[in-house]
Amino acid sequence: MNTVECIEVFVEVAKGLSFTKAAERLGTSRSVISKKIAWLEQTFETQLLQRNTKRVSLTESGEILLRNADSVSRALTELKDLVRSSVQRPTGRIRVGSPPSFGAVHLAPAAQAFLQTYPEVQITMQLDDGRSDLIAENMDLSVRIAPHLRDTSQIAYKIAVVPQVLVATSDYLKRGKKPKHPADLKDHNCLLHTLKAPTSVWQLTDTQGKQHKVQVGGAFNSNLGESLLHLAQRHYGISMHPRYMVEELIAQGRLQVVLPDYKCEGLDIYAVIQSKRYLPYKVRLFIDHLRGYFQDMNWTSTSGKL
Repeated sequence: MNTVECIEVFVEVAKGLSFTKAAERLGTSRSVISKKIAWLEQTFETQLLQRNTKRVSLTESGEILLRNADSVSRALTELKDLVRSSVQRPTGRIRVGSPPSFGAVHLAPAAQAFLQTYPEVQITMQLDDGRSDLIAENMDLSVRIAPHLRDTSQIAYKIAVVPQVLVATSDYLKRGKKPKHPADLKDHNCLLHTLKAPTSVWQLTDTQGKQHKVQVGGAFNSNLGESLLHLAQRHYGISMHPRYMVEELIAQGRLQVVLPDYKCEGLDIYAVIQSKRYLPYKVRLFIDHLRGYFQDMNWTSTSGKL
């Protein structure tokens, strides 16, 4: 039922103290009028009209509603218009969580592009490992990056797929036998990301499409890619990273691509939300924007084979 419309029906009945006259003035049936009054009384949890076969009269609650009906209807109408305008012109704040490197390097520029289109929106970005509790942290969405989203209870939209690459310094590779096959990784200090490779398995695909799963290990693991990358740059081992994290370092010669003829398992980028049913329009717009923004990006590079 439409609250404003039901209040207007109540006012017509209250002014003439007649269901029949109200139905005639509004061009509807007496039964429709009765249903709307009954719904309004149920909504306010009180009787508004006393009626029998001969007369209709206002209760005390009905008199209060009649005195304030104009202001209530006007307030509800204004609220309805405000909500509709927020759909047509999104406003307010969007709180989003993101892994640090991706958030700083890629999500921030994507957010800037969104804000240029919708200047009445504000964005707060919280950098974390992508596992924040959306409800506890009062976030609208969280960007999660993983080979596969393991929690199937989550509502997630895939917004992009990014390639990964194995890297190490030339000094590290000179100290031992340079890997020529994925199986050779077993003899190296592999720096593992505990969230992206919790079982210590790296999966690579050769040029023929054959997959090679290798159980690797090393002296240092972390749930933060930046710490693994830092140690890789200090000649400590081989690490696997999304292209966007290491592209510049490869171009500068500070890191080399390991096993360039093999393709590492890619990472899916998801936008995870609390509820699809009550997803604010501005958040839906932002997710659609991210999907388009990242699909237009060139995640691959000529500085090393994938």
